[in-house]
Amino acid sequence: MKTLSLFCALGLFAVAATQAEDAKTNAPATATVTNAPSTKEVAVITTTEGTMVVEFWTDAAPATIENFKKLARQGFYDGTCFHRVIKGFMIQGGDPLTKDASKEDQWGTGGPGYSIKAEFNDHSHHRGVISMARSANPDSAGSQFFICHSDPTQTDPARREPTFLDHQYTTFGKLIKGDDVLEKIATTPTHPQDRPDKRMGITSIKIVPADTVK
Repeated sequence: MKTLSLFCALGLFAVAATQAEDAKTNAPATATVTNAPSTKEVAVITTTEGTMVVEFWTDAAPATIENFKKLARQGFYDGTCFHRVIKGFMIQGGDPLTKDASKEDQWGTGGPGYSIKAEFNDHSHHRGVISMARSANPDSAGSQFFICHSDPTQTDPARREPTFLDHQYTTFGKLIKGDDVLEKIATTPTHPQDRPDKRMGITSIKIVPADTVK
């Protein structure tokens, strides 16, 4: 698989003179608390088949997440497609070369022009989990990613989902919306090199506050 990332502080300060005055007048001290805006963000992946929403695992792969967010905000993924689809395994996208249909024979080899260090973690490759694609070099991920699918017909749990990828590829989040879209893309007919017969386009990937997504 050739290819490939806020702190909010609330300070409560009390002035000694004010406290003393409150004590003298026996007036209860009051405080006005303003709820800070949510800093949790999600990725909204709009495709030709519908919309998927990804929740990030900031505890597991912070640098990977920041890289993904940066590329998304730059519009890097807009107009690309899921160029590799294997039912029961995963759907792969994020290659900028897929913006050009005439370069189909090169799809899967493109990236942002740099690579990032792997952040292997204990989040397993279950259905709906998003992970970074890479080459044989563990630190070769850049922009390409995949979303895990599953094969419910497998009686062996180890073969039902691609958990054999655990600790070899960087998982960094999971779908919280759009499993039906994942299913549509993962089960679309394909031709050699696991290319979808019909283009599975990524219209855009937007990073938005989690509380704005219903």
